[in-house]
Amino acid sequence: MPAMALNDETYLPFMKMHGLGNDFVVVDERESPPRVDSALAIAIADRHRGVGFDQLAVLSPTDQADVRLTFWNSDGSQAAACGNATRCIARYLMQESGSVSLRIQTERGLLHAVDAGGGLTSVNMGRPMIDWQDVPLAHDMDTLTLPIEGAPTATGMGNPHCTFFVADAEAVDLEARGAEIEHHPLFPERTNVQFASQIGPDHLRMRVWERGVGVTLASGSSSCATAVAAVRRGLAGRDVKIDLDGGQIAISWRDDGVWMTGPTAHVFDGKWRLS
Repeated sequence: MPAMALNDETYLPFMKMHGLGNDFVVVDERESPPRVDSALAIAIADRHRGVGFDQLAVLSPTDQADVRLTFWNSDGSQAAACGNATRCIARYLMQESGSVSLRIQTERGLLHAVDAGGGLTSVNMGRPMIDWQDVPLAHDMDTLTLPIEGAPTATGMGNPHCTFFVADAEAVDLEARGAEIEHHPLFPERTNVQFASQIGPDHLRMRVWERGVGVTLASGSSSCATAVAAVRRGLAGRDVKIDLDGGQIAISWRDDGVWMTGPTAHVFDGKWRLS
């Protein structure tokens, strides 16, 4: 019996990408109607019955930049920023257009991406937010040392972040502590959680629990937040190397924002059957 004919509306084309093992499904809606919603994101995120991802990113047209990006977490919630996905997509779009720089519109704001050479891509994730109401936190407090066991630092990078500096990041029960802190009442919008330890001058080891996702091999915005927290606490200068479970990323906190630089990978293209 011949296979049933399927039209273009039956399938959703996607790309699978990753930055240091932080993996993404990318859907290009620049020339198609919007089709991604929370339920679809949850279905595609299932690593056993779907494709699997840490975040899903949707490209859409905008007259304010070269592209607009919208991010979905694997639990169907949305995120304002995703640094590694932004780098991956910037690399794809620069290869597509032949450009060496891009402007990218996100809920975090207008981000600037450049080809850093050697196959690396840099994105300016914007200026960090260190006032309590901008992170945001539940009430007025010093974001440098929160009243939580371990005295973590809070930083806003479009997403809220809570960074613990510990003697050995490897020794932390990341799943237990990450889940607990994500839902701490001081963070009304939940939070990403990082555990970092100093392994050398301007060199940190960091592990990540992402809000709405869980343990991930890397996180761009978490790396930016950790670098900012380390600078504020006098643990590092403004150019920091961070070793993540998925590899190393370079963070530079400059006057115009926090730049992150690292490798990207376009793994494969596929189609998701919608019906």
